[in-house]
Amino acid sequence: MAFRSAVPPSNAEPNRTSLAELAALFAKLGTIAFGGPAAHIAMLEDEVVVRRRWLTREAFTDYLGATNLIPGPNSTELAIHIGHARAGWPGLIVAGVSFIMPAACIVTAMAWAYVRFGALPAVAGVLYGVKPVVIAVVLQALWRLGKTAMKNTWLIMLGGVAVIAVAMGVNELVVLAAGGLLATAPHRRRAPSARATLMLLARPATATPTRSVGAVVASGVGAAGTATTAALWPLFGVFLKIGAVLFGSGYVLLAFMRADLVERLHWLTERQLLDAVAVGQITPGPVFTAATFAGYLIAGGSGAMVATLGIFLPAFVFVAISGPLVPRLRRSAIAGSFLDGVNVVSLALMAVVTWQLTRAAVVDPTTVVIAAASGLVLFRFRLNSAWLVLGGAAIGMVARFASGS
Repeated sequence: MAFRSAVPPSNAEPNRTSLAELAALFAKLGTIAFGGPAAHIAMLEDEVVVRRRWLTREAFTDYLGATNLIPGPNSTELAIHIGHARAGWPGLIVAGVSFIMPAACIVTAMAWAYVRFGALPAVAGVLYGVKPVVIAVVLQALWRLGKTAMKNTWLIMLGGVAVIAVAMGVNELVVLAAGGLLATAPHRRRAPSARATLMLLARPATATPTRSVGAVVASGVGAAGTATTAALWPLFGVFLKIGAVLFGSGYVLLAFMRADLVERLHWLTERQLLDAVAVGQITPGPVFTAATFAGYLIAGGSGAMVATLGIFLPAFVFVAISGPLVPRLRRSAIAGSFLDGVNVVSLALMAVVTWQLTRAAVVDPTTVVIAAASGLVLFRFRLNSAWLVLGGAAIGMVARFASGS
């Protein structure tokens, strides 16, 4: 069946999707989205572009590219972008909170068990079966998004070079910036001047909902005020700083948290920090919920709440500021070309991560079969990936129980 494009977000009317529908979708994804950002993005693309047709695939890749240019958790920021595009400022908050909260609750429960019993709950069987499914889900999304992003031979070549550069260890931000600049090369002579581009970006939006960025920030700060006491403000400040400056993977998060929580403040031990990051990676939803685990170890339930709010609040602010610019970038020839390059490099980053995940997930004949069967079902029958994730979890638990490990 041919894909039928939705109206691009730049022409969208506010509140085209109900807040209840946004909350239901992102709460579901926050509950079953194992596998890290690449898997989250793949599931978002399947739900938002293919099944609900809320965004065109080009608009989706534009927002994905934009998330790579700002600090914070990419998949969470993508969810926030989608909420804003579909329901304005209320949608921005509802989509983000709904995506974050299930994972935060799961991580808080695991932190309670960790404090109570001194170890992490066993999840090896679930992950054993889910990881191969995630590989198939991500590959399907890469195929679909790649067909949209690779618009010409120049961009295809750029994507190939980006894959090689990232695989060789070149910094992700350097590759993103270089990809965007190189993508503009064929268009510079006929593109408008930089002054004209800046004027376009500075124009007021014509279809922007009425609530301001300041209102969004104020609502977040108000939530912080009700959830914290004066003693918890230093904890909030540490995670607010991390959320505001962090680019990169969970390993980068580990470095930031270690510098503040272990070395400078001595709030956690090395072992506790590693366990916090491990929990963020093995649970569904954003990896940044490692902050929730760490906050609970430091100050109980209030600490978990404050740490979660601190590390995710910058993502809402950055998306609120940058989101309205994305459609306007597309209307400028040179800025649109830059965004095309960033989109291609974003998919190159996703491809390299997928290869790394595959080496860790497909490790024996059982996982090969799970991955292959999942790919066949996805590409042939287009089954909702949520069912495959649940099926993989069940198979993994049965397989581990049968092997006695």
